[in-house]
Amino acid sequence: MIILISYFQLLIISFLAATILPLSSELVLSTMLLTESFDKYLLLVVASFGNIFGSSVNWYLGKKILIFKDKKWFPVNEKQIAKSEMYFKKYGIWSLLLAWVPIIGDPLTVIAGILKINFFTFLLLVSISKTSRYIFLIFIIFK
Repeated sequence: MIILISYFQLLIISFLAATILPLSSELVLSTMLLTESFDKYLLLVVASFGNIFGSSVNWYLGKKILIFKDKKWFPVNEKQIAKSEMYFKKYGIWSLLLAWVPIIGDPLTVIAGILKINFFTFLLLVSISKTSRYIFLIFIIFK
């Protein structure tokens, strides 16, 4: 039962780490891998799914968020949104392969939603990005 709860905790942390919350799914995944009490392939699937799902929520929020852009409490002004859109358009949808990168990855997924990037294209690129990062981490630990 404790093992199952641990997998669920990894899922939740991986999901939340894909948002603007300052969490590290890599640290949790690494710790779980190093204990050798968990199946590394199942850990890969759980962490990837949680992180990809979190990014998908970001995409959806981006798609809907501009309805609030004229509100006083809205944390980003139109100039900042336009600048972000300009950079995203300059580097294209391939920039979503950087969705795993701390600090810039999460905003990229929101901007993809704002720009209404096709969800399946988004999902493919973000899945490659997020899963590759975890595969690399597993490779480094078990090298």
